Amino acid sequence: MTDFKKSVVYQIYPKSFCDSNHDGLGDLQGVIGKLDYIKELGVDYIWMTPFFVSPQNDNGYDVEDYYHIDPRYGTMEDFERLVHEADQRGIRLMLDMVFNHTSSRHEWFRKALAGDEKYKKYYIFKKGKEQGKAPTNWESKFGGSAWEYVPGMDEYYLHLFDVSQPDLNWDNEEVRLELQKVIRFWMEKGVKGFRFDVVNLVSKGEFADDEEGDGRKFYTDGPNIHRYLKELNAQSFGKDAEIVTVGEMSSTSLENCFQYAGEDSGELSMVFSFHHLKVDFMGNEKWVLVPADFMKLKKILFDWQAGMEKHNAWNAVFWCNHDQPRVVSRFGREGKYWKESAKMLATVIHGMRGTPYIYQGEEIGMTNAGFHDISQYRDVESLNHFRILQEKGLTQEDAYRILQVHSRDNGRTPMQWNADKNGGFTDGGPWIEVNGNYKDINAAQQMGDEDSIFRYYQKLVSLRKEYDIIAYGSFQALDERNPSVLAYMREYEGQKLVVVCNFYEKERNWKCPVGLWGYRCLLGNYKDRKMEVGEEATLRPYEAMILYKER
Repeated sequence: MTDFKKSVVYQIYPKSFCDSNHDGLGDLQGVIGKLDYIKELGVDYIWMTPFFVSPQNDNGYDVEDYYHIDPRYGTMEDFERLVHEADQRGIRLMLDMVFNHTSSRHEWFRKALAGDEKYKKYYIFKKGKEQGKAPTNWESKFGGSAWEYVPGMDEYYLHLFDVSQPDLNWDNEEVRLELQKVIRFWMEKGVKGFRFDVVNLVSKGEFADDEEGDGRKFYTDGPNIHRYLKELNAQSFGKDAEIVTVGEMSSTSLENCFQYAGEDSGELSMVFSFHHLKVDFMGNEKWVLVPADFMKLKKILFDWQAGMEKHNAWNAVFWCNHDQPRVVSRFGREGKYWKESAKMLATVIHGMRGTPYIYQGEEIGMTNAGFHDISQYRDVESLNHFRILQEKGLTQEDAYRILQVHSRDNGRTPMQWNADKNGGFTDGGPWIEVNGNYKDINAAQQMGDEDSIFRYYQKLVSLRKEYDIIAYGSFQALDERNPSVLAYMREYEGQKLVVVCNFYEKERNWKCPVGLWGYRCLLGNYKDRKMEVGEEATLRPYEAMILYKER
């Protein structure tokens, strides 16, 4: 049995990973062809974002059919071969389950719109207020109202995301039974992990106007969420002790996550939370330009590390995914300190208590896209907000600057495999442009360079397997008030590990509050760092070190 505490997960966004059939879209055969690359990195699981039948309004997170592979990605035979070939390399598959909503083209929703009362109850339909107003003032996370009017019914349906993604009604037991069946189907195919998309939104509370916000307080961590997750566990993935699960938790709280991912809670193995990725927001407002708040970032990371440990619960730790900009562009430094800052950011995450997730291209330091024309964007959220920002009075230039920083398309440009046309992703026309820096930043170049970001990630993955302290050690924040340095200590069975990272370009003299005599440097992002470290260290720009001491 694979121990998920010693494991590392590699996330693949299939559409942008590798195209095997020249149509400009990544596919399952493309993933199979890159399994040796993933094995060399050393990871244990591949999390695949959705490749089910979908109209692709939200790049597969609008599922039309939970049981079939979208032909643009391949066939069920391709998927079965992927499971087999991955297993031959000691890698397991984790699938993405989108259970808060379906596509409006799902058979269930089509029947609901046709007036079938059974399937109407699979979704959330409500009468509007007087004067043709929506049932509540809730806002969609993609902009605009969360309600869509259906003239033939004189009712509205709820869609917390795009209008083409109607929310399922989890209070209907028949819906929950259907979703349990979906999980069991993929378990039979050999899947050993499941990631649940925005799963803490599935239990809705009161349907009322939110006088203070956008409605999220009425549907986030809702009244029946823990009961529903326990039920899903007991009736599906909980029947196989080897299966690992992770829940994506939107705007959640530590207190709820103690239960979601508590060791004995009977819900999920671990959780994603996103508070640390809102430190360059203004409150909950993403579509603004404000500097990242480093002290807030530290506090959030440290609070979650300590809080989850105290309650014997488990984190998924990460910087990047298909919904986030590239971390080296966000919290690091492109250009002069690109390599150092990318390695530093990796060190922060991979030394922590929790299961690390690497998003495709992160391990080679891929950067934000730098798109400068709306025709280059594909993401529905970005397209909506480009319009909304201008309606609020911003110029096109200002709207572009915000998209260049925050758009989800920054994380969705094709994987940069080599210096060939389109970065080796496709010899067709890519569905979204390849980042223009692919000749300088690509996997082939880095695999041949022992000092590369790829090789550094490989070492971090290896250290977690070699040193039990990284997987099982306690967590203690260090030097919390330091305005430039992020540092923490891990302890386990007489061993100690200190991770220290300079988050800035300026050199810093740093004195560790616990003293560092007798520690040796297991890994650092500057080649000439001495193995022995004394009481003080001069930290160079973006310098990171993992220091270790046995009894």
